[in-house]
Amino acid sequence: MIGLLGFFTDESLSVVDVARAAEAAGVESLWFPEHTHIPAVRDSVPPIGGDIPPSYRRLLDPFVAAAAAATVTSRLRLGTGVALAAHHHPITLAKQIATLDHLSGGRFLFGVGAGWIKEEIENHGVDHATRWRRALEHVAAMKAIWTQDEASFSGQWVTFERIWSWPKPVQRPHPPVLLGTIQPSELVVRHADGWLPLSLAHPGELAERIAVLHQRAKEVGRDPAAIEVTVFCLERTPPDRVAEFVAMGASRVVVRPPLDSASRFEQFLDTYAALLAEPLAAPA
Repeated sequence: MIGLLGFFTDESLSVVDVARAAEAAGVESLWFPEHTHIPAVRDSVPPIGGDIPPSYRRLLDPFVAAAAAATVTSRLRLGTGVALAAHHHPITLAKQIATLDHLSGGRFLFGVGAGWIKEEIENHGVDHATRWRRALEHVAAMKAIWTQDEASFSGQWVTFERIWSWPKPVQRPHPPVLLGTIQPSELVVRHADGWLPLSLAHPGELAERIAVLHQRAKEVGRDPAAIEVTVFCLERTPPDRVAEFVAMGASRVVVRPPLDSASRFEQFLDTYAALLAEPLAAPA
């Protein structure tokens, strides 16, 4: 399966135009990154080095953008790549995601991360050192809301008793939760339905990391095959590289298209036309 990672901004191509074209071309999913803001003064640097791209300052809200894409498509899956769950109050975010899953007919994929810009994280009142613990607690609270008619939750940062919240997600028990981490940590096998391996320095790392993931799954009594692997490609990824990732065990490969012009976007889709016409399947 091939997806697109769309860094949509107020200056990029329209979300609805890209979503329509992607679905027509046979793209399986469209993913939206999240940064609520970029602190103008900061010490944090991207995990892969360099500086923060200017587009990060102008990113659209991923949930609103996904809702816009949902209204003009019928098959295209819509995901966050990744949502910073610790930045949101879980009661509010649970409502947003359940509504989006309802409006899209059960097409939402909840990619979750903890963030790497320390100053952005702390502007939300979140301690950088505990951001993953808080993100996972928020997700756990959201699962309670999604799966219980009268939900209660008690945690370190989130507590509520006997609340009603509808709609419930179309997908049961809830939309798939995919954790975006650099390494295949125990968090993935204990808390997620899938894994988004981030910051691959070279393609061969994927096979190594998937092997570790499968071993950790076995150690906790979980079927490794039940953990879907979605590879995010931030850099240019030719079709043969996509095939390599699938051969290594990826269920889905998400590539990043240019969104600065319609012609460049169309040419990008043409590059993958053969793969989109006959989607690759991971080896049994």
